Amino acid sequence: MPEQPRQAPSALPTSRPHAERPYVFDASRLVWRLWRRRLPTGIDRVCLAYLEAFSDRSLALLQWRDRRMVLGPRDSDALFALLLGGAAGGLSRRRLVALLARALPAAALRRPALAGRTYLNVGHTGLQVDSLASWLRRVGLRPVYLVHDLIPITHPHFCRAGEADKHAARMRNVLRSAAGVILNSADTGRELRRFAEAQGLPVPPMLVAPLGIERLPPAPSGSPHPRPYFLSIGTIEARKNHMLLLRAWQRLRAGMGSRTPDLVLVGQRGWEAQETFAALDAQPAGQPGRIVELGRCDDAQLACWIDHACAMLMPSRVEGYGLPVLEALSRGTPVIASDLEVYREIAGDIPLLLDPDDEAAWASAVQEALSTGADGRRQREALRGYAPPTWEGHMARVADWLLTLP
Repeated sequence: MPEQPRQAPSALPTSRPHAERPYVFDASRLVWRLWRRRLPTGIDRVCLAYLEAFSDRSLALLQWRDRRMVLGPRDSDALFALLLGGAAGGLSRRRLVALLARALPAAALRRPALAGRTYLNVGHTGLQVDSLASWLRRVGLRPVYLVHDLIPITHPHFCRAGEADKHAARMRNVLRSAAGVILNSADTGRELRRFAEAQGLPVPPMLVAPLGIERLPPAPSGSPHPRPYFLSIGTIEARKNHMLLLRAWQRLRAGMGSRTPDLVLVGQRGWEAQETFAALDAQPAGQPGRIVELGRCDDAQLACWIDHACAMLMPSRVEGYGLPVLEALSRGTPVIASDLEVYREIAGDIPLLLDPDDEAAWASAVQEALSTGADGRRQREALRGYAPPTWEGHMARVADWLLTLP
């Protein structure tokens, strides 16, 4: 997902005292992303949504390998404000350095009492490090984790070398230490249960809570592109299956010539997709059906791209969830996606679901959608009264469930 700067709190005079903060929020991933000036991924967006919901009741935890620090209330609030501001560039880096230079020595001296509080780790941060679980036990924190997917375990060929073993270590530590596990989908829950059974590990209390989508700002009335186009959102990596779209577009050019629509890819280049990168780099100039890459796109621009697309295309081979599908449907844009169980779970029978290997079917579906064919009309009719899952609903379910944990 593209980045949208968040509005940071203007002042922090009403900082809750230490005793009124029942949660310890792991902010390590967000600090690292801010330091590296990286655009937020889908998991980062979830971390930011949780931070927004729990920041006023939480202390901040920072971890690096075997080192962990919990900040005091005022320093936690200052860090949370910086992270929620979504700021980028040198100014934010300098502010982060100044904040941590003050906060970390203070945290090392105070070492606040943590027993009985709930530790929230919603970004898989540091879970592969065995010492995290032992530290949590030692200080008396109740760990609650959000598991986004088990893709490196179930589909290791789509991930970086070594990621399967690392993710298996994460999930073993989750199962051994968790007071509770939040799951973004029932599909992810089934995979975690299968993994637990295969490893001979117990299954902790689990909650399936569909992720919400962010409200995108109103889009300008005019199209952001001079020609008809289709849209695909997501990091360009092997499991997203962008090569299927590139091959489908070859078919479309052969049959439609200059009438071929353009394809707009919103997302940064990732990993294990060298064939896709090479095909994108080898595009001849001036060919019909141009492939447009947008590595950076703010939320106002994204809303405009979604609103004016002929359809959203999501040919992934595996997903843990599918926020772009929900965002498109929430704005009335038809979706053509791979026939994945998780898409059926979160979007029902609204999208047109196709085999992720059948490039002929995808080319045919694109050609039909270009002329607002029968399936586009069916989807738009099904979307009347459609209400996507919200972060408010998600957080309410999580808050109620947390109270039930032992």
